[in-house]
Amino acid sequence: MSQDLVSLSFTAEQLAAADAAITQLETIFAGFIALTPDERRSLNRMGNQSKPFCENTILMMEQNLPLIPPILNPASARQDMLALQQISPLLDRLERLTERGSDTEAALGSDIMALALAGYGALGVAGKGQGLDSLRKQLSVRFAKTRRKPDTADKAKTGKTDDDAGNEGGGTT
Repeated sequence: MSQDLVSLSFTAEQLAAADAAITQLETIFAGFIALTPDERRSLNRMGNQSKPFCENTILMMEQNLPLIPPILNPASARQDMLALQQISPLLDRLERLTERGSDTEAALGSDIMALALAGYGALGVAGKGQGLDSLRKQLSVRFAKTRRKPDTADKAKTGKTDDDAGNEGGGTT
């Protein structure tokens, strides 16, 4: 029996509408930034436990403006907090959609691969003498294994040299 985790088809109109919707989201969220991996690692993170701390600190700063240095801008932090509250639910939805899309992509690929493997096996059995040898040889490239010559680290681990590799039994050839 063939694997069939998912079966989909899209019309040209559906794909065009999805593309237009993504373009619209990219336009709406043009202010989103991209961080380098190093920048991402260096960020202070605000998790669920830190939110009340941040909200209360901003509130106290707003109520005591004469006591804080002018370089600290609670109004800007308040605006950032609002933007975070506004986009978080949207990003959660997009993340769920992206995860479902990735799962669907994996399932489609798996369905195709399962069928191709079954078909390859069937051609190997039923296709003998049917003029399919050259086609099967082309397809068999997928299963070709490359032989790797042991590097010096592998030789150091085993204590063997290239000359020893073919002489596993310890006898002479």
